[in-house]
Amino acid sequence: MIRVISSIVAFLSITALYSQNPSGEVPKLVVGITIDQLRGDYIEMFRGTFGNKGFNRLMNSGLVYNNVKYDFPDLDQASTITTIFTGANPSYHGITAEKKYLINQNLEVSSFRDDNFMGNFTNEKVSPLPIRVSTIADELKIASGGQSDVFAFAPDASQALASGGHAASGAYWIEDENAKWATTTFYKTRHAVVDQHNRSQQSLTYTINSVSWKPALNIERYNAFPYTKNRYNFQHFFVNSKKDNVRKFKESPLVNKEVNDIAIKVLETNSLGTRMNPDFLALTFYAGNYSDALDKNYSVEIQDTYHRLDNELARILDAIDGAVGLENALIFIVSTGYFVEHEVIPEGMVTSGGIFYPERSQALLNMYLMATYGRQQWIKKYYNRQFFFDTKLLEDNKINLSEFQSTAAEFLVQSAGIQDVITSHQMLHGAYNNRVQYYRNGYFKGVSGDLFLELQPGWNIKNPDSDNTQRVNNNAIASPVIFFGKGIVPQKINRTINATDIAPSVSYRLRIRAPNAADGEILKELF
Repeated sequence: MIRVISSIVAFLSITALYSQNPSGEVPKLVVGITIDQLRGDYIEMFRGTFGNKGFNRLMNSGLVYNNVKYDFPDLDQASTITTIFTGANPSYHGITAEKKYLINQNLEVSSFRDDNFMGNFTNEKVSPLPIRVSTIADELKIASGGQSDVFAFAPDASQALASGGHAASGAYWIEDENAKWATTTFYKTRHAVVDQHNRSQQSLTYTINSVSWKPALNIERYNAFPYTKNRYNFQHFFVNSKKDNVRKFKESPLVNKEVNDIAIKVLETNSLGTRMNPDFLALTFYAGNYSDALDKNYSVEIQDTYHRLDNELARILDAIDGAVGLENALIFIVSTGYFVEHEVIPEGMVTSGGIFYPERSQALLNMYLMATYGRQQWIKKYYNRQFFFDTKLLEDNKINLSEFQSTAAEFLVQSAGIQDVITSHQMLHGAYNNRVQYYRNGYFKGVSGDLFLELQPGWNIKNPDSDNTQRVNNNAIASPVIFFGKGIVPQKINRTINATDIAPSVSYRLRIRAPNAADGEILKELF
């Protein structure tokens, strides 16, 4: 009921705003392009390998904000993309990470898991229902009386579901097991063009064995990094006999072509943007590192990825121009605001920091709690820099949860490598400060843990179930946001905007109410 009332208030507010700011017709087609791990510095570094119709067209003719900020910790593709399309932080929309820990079942699952729905071309049981608030596309469907078409295409399920929302005509992703375009039976309509593609010889299922990734340009063109040690004509294969071959394919720029291929088919076959009500197309591309590259962070591969991404941006822009005309479309491009680095420390080099072992920290904490409260297993799990306590055990022993959390936090914060420990009680009921609010924005009751750990920069997290270590680095990555198309005045704005500003701003351009939990501002340059 509260959400309904807030939606009505938002609608009345936005209506008043429109009456003050009358403008021309709404765009016929909105295209939201999320680029996972896109970096603004890399766009500038690699610009010499770009053509004129991709990044350069967008940067020269678009409204460009130099950076977007996500005001919560531990960013990943699921939490950030859901924030983009809802205009809300995880504390409202409920998607705190790609996966979540089910404390009662001692099980790690997708944050979008939903056992009530089967999959098409997948065994995954997922739906958009774990998103607890509305999205841009949901509000467009409501405003159009269900007449607007909404499609989302992405490499992964979380990306497609977050950008497509609850009311999508179709949300599709590439299934890890069979490389087909998969979806969930939550969406009731099957689309012939996607099914036909899945069964055709052009499907990635049949072509992945013969696909290889090689440099698209002469190797000498990839000269942006002075630190590249292995400047070589790489060649990567994705044959079915290789473990995780589809996952590796999704780390390559070839996945962006795959997304574009099916999106352009649907754009043209379904005549998107040609009817009375606006249609919505959401795409997710990849611009991160390739884990098998010889140079982990200064590779030839990442430079080739950006060159090929530039080509795919040019291709989708040309397809939109041919279908509806760029002057009739609103296109926004946004990064997920983080970058996964694979840091390699030279042998013999001594760095600041150390190694944080979660299982050791858990054992020490439980020993301390046993000495304080009695010999019980008080801790259920360490997961994703959080500790989950056995709350039923605490209730049975009549132990106050907030006091128990404080006792544990005071012990942990003395440990080497731990900068701060924030309790869930602090976030929900404690004194306000910016640091606590930052963590509060990423907390969702029933999903998040009891304690949140902030580790010191330079420390490595060594998880027992992985051969890899994760290095803590608080340096911000500049991540641009670009608006392009109908009514957009080309400008370069040297200002950091909040990720929560994007959804209400796109909604403003569509003359619809913003998603019902959106708390960002309408960007003034779009008035």
